Amino acid sequence: MNKAIVTSLGAAVFASLFSLTAHAQETKGSAKAGEAKVWICVGCHAINDYRADWPQVYRVPKLGGQNADYIAASLKAYKSGERKHPTMRAIAGSLTDQDMADLAAYYSAQTPTSPRNPLK
Repeated sequence: MNKAIVTSLGAAVFASLFSLTAHAQETKGSAKAGEAKVWICVGCHAINDYRADWPQVYRVPKLGGQNADYIAASLKAYKSGERKHPTMRAIAGSLTDQDMADLAAYYSAQTPTSPRNPLK
């Protein structure tokens, strides 16, 4: 029984260390760095009630106040082709993981009605 407990504890410690290592490798975004990169987004996402018409008509969302994890995951999904939109795929394809994390941090730090941020 002691051997089983020691084995279980050893496995738990190993799993914990592996989890911490994987978590430490996540890309941390910087809102300040994102502010310098946001120009790539504002042509569509900073226009009130903007509607794109290709490949279909849809409302382009404002991004200020959106969850950072959602933004980063969406950009990664566009880049991989999991999410389908030709323009977003091309834009996301030009971004590094750090760029995505920075843009996500920038937009998540905003509020949808933030007056200090005309680029939301």
